[in-house]
Amino acid sequence: MNSSIKTIAQNKKARHEYFIEDSYEAGIELSGTEVKSVRKGSVNLKDSYAGIEKGEIYVYNMHISPYEQGNIFNKDPMRTRRLLLHKYEINKLIGYVQQKGYTLIPLSIYLKGSLVKVQLAVAKGKELHDKRRDIAERDAKREMERQFRGKEY
Repeated sequence: MNSSIKTIAQNKKARHEYFIEDSYEAGIELSGTEVKSVRKGSVNLKDSYAGIEKGEIYVYNMHISPYEQGNIFNKDPMRTRRLLLHKYEINKLIGYVQQKGYTLIPLSIYLKGSLVKVQLAVAKGKELHDKRRDIAERDAKREMERQFRGKEY
């Protein structure tokens, strides 16, 4: 099956704030005008997270801007949206979340063929010293690449 993947939005803050343990591809329940808005790229994943309610997974704080030509069919931009996963995946995620310190974070939203998908990650929060270590490693890697290229700044 040859389906093209087009990334619409990414949650760059998530990789800085959390250790990513595992990730899942989930569908998302959207209205018609929301799909049009997503295709246009009017999505913001900053500060969004997912939670489990009554055996289903919902995403909170995901902002999808109202579609201009949507008039009365537009929904609340910050409304809670249901994620579509298989039952065994939901049970696995429930097991992760019940463990101390794990949370569900949407990493990206993308188009896979004609479908809107969300990459959902099981993540554990980083401490301040972990963030500093990551920054130091990134800076060291950049410096090594500069030396390798033979350019001194």
